[in-house]
Amino acid sequence: MSTITGGCHCGAIRYEVEGEPIVHALCHCRDCRLHAGAPVVGWTMYPEGAVKVTKGEPKVYRSSEHGRRHFCSACGTGLFYVNASILPGIIDIQSATYDDPEAVPATIQIQVAERLRWMEHAHELPAFERYPPQP
Repeated sequence: MSTITGGCHCGAIRYEVEGEPIVHALCHCRDCRLHAGAPVVGWTMYPEGAVKVTKGEPKVYRSSEHGRRHFCSACGTGLFYVNASILPGIIDIQSATYDDPEAVPATIQIQVAERLRWMEHAHELPAFERYPPQP
């Protein structure tokens, strides 16, 4: 059994998760995009009891009738998502908040019906190690 640690950008919230993930999905839904301000969000799914907040207390935002998004009220980092109606007993962790975000590779993409069209070809865009050369 493995232990993964993580937390928010400012360090006010820290957590650890025990065990193996159910799945690591890249979500393209509009709700996730708006909450994160990003074109896609990585979520690692675990049984709810696997996650323990070890420092601070996330604020909970009711993002839909049944969806609850947990985030740091100091820096705004999104951390967890629960929805007892469609995912009973499950917690999703924003995988980019892991201390080692490469610890659990993504295995699927979900909600691709809502994917931004330009994300389909993002891997074809020019890439730079840091910033592009200045004109």
